[in-house]
Amino acid sequence: MVLSRTEPPASDKPGKKRSIPVPGAGKIVDQNLPGFTRQVGAMLGAGMPIVACLRAMEEQTDQKAFKVVINQVRESLEGGMSLSESLRQFPSVFDTLYCNMVGGGETSGELSETMARLATFLETSAKLRRKVKSALMYPTVVLSMCIIISIGLITFVVPVFGDMFKDFDAALPAPTQFLLDLSGFMRKYALYLIAVIGGAVYALRRWKKTEQGAYAWDGMMLRLPVFGKLNRFNAAARFARMLSQMTRSGVPILTALKIVSGSTGNRVAGRIVENAATAVEKGDPLSAGLMNQQVYPIGLVRMLQAGEKTGSIDDMMDSIADYYEDEVETIVSGLTALMEPLIMAFLGIIIGGVVIAMFLPIFKMGEIVGG
Repeated sequence: MVLSRTEPPASDKPGKKRSIPVPGAGKIVDQNLPGFTRQVGAMLGAGMPIVACLRAMEEQTDQKAFKVVINQVRESLEGGMSLSESLRQFPSVFDTLYCNMVGGGETSGELSETMARLATFLETSAKLRRKVKSALMYPTVVLSMCIIISIGLITFVVPVFGDMFKDFDAALPAPTQFLLDLSGFMRKYALYLIAVIGGAVYALRRWKKTEQGAYAWDGMMLRLPVFGKLNRFNAAARFARMLSQMTRSGVPILTALKIVSGSTGNRVAGRIVENAATAVEKGDPLSAGLMNQQVYPIGLVRMLQAGEKTGSIDDMMDSIADYYEDEVETIVSGLTALMEPLIMAFLGIIIGGVVIAMFLPIFKMGEIVGG
């Protein structure tokens, strides 16, 4: 597997940074980057030169694309570039937050400590992301299976019972008749239904890719019952953790806020941070910029105010992040425990309802035949 190594065209401006695509970048970020960062930080702390660290990581990495990335970062370093500049060539692997933290560590002379903080941040973020995804994945998969099974029963099984009942010269029970009518409708207009559903999904995806649609969708995600609170607390935890790590690494507060605004995972939450950055630029405290909004909890704002008064924003942000990460885990655990019986009950009602409706005429065979 080879990444593009071609020189930029002559028309490019001198000094223009290249952005090199990396196959499977998302998988690298989730599975390889936290461990890479942790080990580089440990080796730097033990006194190894950065080039030797990267050579060691290149030798022990099994992921082919990531091995090539490390090789090119090492070669850029040997060519005279700084580590943060070398990493910026691969924005799909090393995002702006990562590169700015590394740059801050280089400037302050605390690169090993910065890499350790980055590793902790990446590991915590990955763990939190997995928990949230698992909470949303379970009901989605089960409900999807329920819908597929129900459609299969109504489309293929119900008509068999319909053929069995059509010779009876009597009115069928209302639930049975409803299912037979629904089955007939679905079989007759199946292609149209598929086209309508496919078109709606396509339109929704296109709408979500627009700036207005993405902003509206993220706003809706924050207002959902239960899940809205989960999304708000998740955004609060990410905001606090990222801001803490960046300011500890020597990144200026305004630069940190601008980077954090694009990394909260929610555009509405990001817009609020952008507005707060504007307020800070005018001389107002950060807590004032986050006051009176509907996303970040008031507890976060009050704790931030206390950190600003005592001059310990970094420590306070860490405490805030720890608190809201624990809250997210508590909500996820509660949701998982609550949804299991609810989904099983829903599944039983839907599938059981179809089965009972089909067997209801058989249970009342005497009435139907005698009628």
